[in-house]
Amino acid sequence: MEKIIPKRIASAVINSLRGGVVPRVGLEHIAVGRTEEINALLHDIEIISDGGATFRFIVGKYGSGKSFLMQIMRNYAMDRGFVLADADLSPERRFHGTNNQGLATYKELIQNMSVKTKPDGGALPLILEKWISSVLSEVSIEKNLSPGSEDFSKEVQIKIYKTISDIEGMVNGFDFARVILQYWEAYNNGDDIKKSLVLKWFRGEYHTRTEAKNELGINLIISDGNWYDFIKIFAIFLVKAGYKGMIVLIDELVNIFKIPHSITRQYNYEKILTMYNDVLQGKAHYIGILVGGTPQCMEDASRGVFSYDALRSRLSEGRFSSGETKDLLAPIIRLNPLSYEEMYVLIEKLAKIHANLYDYEYRITHEELVFFLKTEYGRVGASLNITPREIIRDFIELLNIVFQDKEKTVAEIIGGKDFTFSEGNINGEEISRDFARFEL
Repeated sequence: MEKIIPKRIASAVINSLRGGVVPRVGLEHIAVGRTEEINALLHDIEIISDGGATFRFIVGKYGSGKSFLMQIMRNYAMDRGFVLADADLSPERRFHGTNNQGLATYKELIQNMSVKTKPDGGALPLILEKWISSVLSEVSIEKNLSPGSEDFSKEVQIKIYKTISDIEGMVNGFDFARVILQYWEAYNNGDDIKKSLVLKWFRGEYHTRTEAKNELGINLIISDGNWYDFIKIFAIFLVKAGYKGMIVLIDELVNIFKIPHSITRQYNYEKILTMYNDVLQGKAHYIGILVGGTPQCMEDASRGVFSYDALRSRLSEGRFSSGETKDLLAPIIRLNPLSYEEMYVLIEKLAKIHANLYDYEYRITHEELVFFLKTEYGRVGASLNITPREIIRDFIELLNIVFQDKEKTVAEIIGGKDFTFSEGNINGEEISRDFARFEL
């Protein structure tokens, strides 16, 4: 029996895909293929939960499914007790910049911090409150003390000091620990103003040290130069707060590739190298970093990641990897196109979700689905250029038309389009004008 998807989720899935973006919810209902890639990343998650760290590049053409894979991993990780933070790079958000673009990336990551019970971002206050509540509960049970007593407060403070003791030894960890203590004191005293100031500091919203010194007594602010240090500190703290670790998702690496000034690009690649080296050398713990980009922004010798020799030497594939033989334990995971069979399963799922969303009887036949795919893959240049995003967008448009104009068949709608078909070989499959060779 088919699982009924709530209409709010079905609507988010259909509308997001129609607009060419990855939905935040409902991904489990349309996940197809990528089993090997997902298993490799789930293995990374196990390493992170054991105190390790990982760094992966997810590389694929526009619309190939790299953002989809990253969002799938986002949901899987949250279900397993991890904290997720994600950001898309842009001209205003980079790894490093002369105008606080690195800090802007940090702010976006913290703003989008998510957990299973708050999956849409803004979870930092919830995380801090949950941590303090767990400390209070543990002290009450372990020491058999009642909240409000003087001994109870002392024991809570002792436990909090133990929690943050490891953090103090990290770079900038001492000040982070002092701010954590201030949050506890504000919580204990019911001082909402002080709590909001602490959150302001954590979010990197102080512009000067003087401002932070006057309001919190802390002579340090999160800046373009040190933001990554605080991401590492957060990962350690989150584990002490009861989570398995922290996963950082950074998409649209192509925006670094697009930077016109070579020196600025090199500074950004140097920051990536620092993060990558931290992971390989064991300087980072309980953190996984996924960066999404296109083949060009990785491999271009003059502007891409490989233009930075230190990264190219670390990330280049060996002699034995090829299009058919992939090393999924390597730092770069390259996404191949979905197979015909996988695309068929995907559009069939979408057709059923569409029917459920608009309350009509699912009536598209197997032959019509196959005909649609033959048409898409038969277009000139499809073998090199077509992506799942384009096929999905076309298919949802087709579903909309079929739903609104019940007199027309799929064949009539597709046949009315001015498609030009190619004869030849597509991914090893011979395609002719009458589509005689299409098998599932």
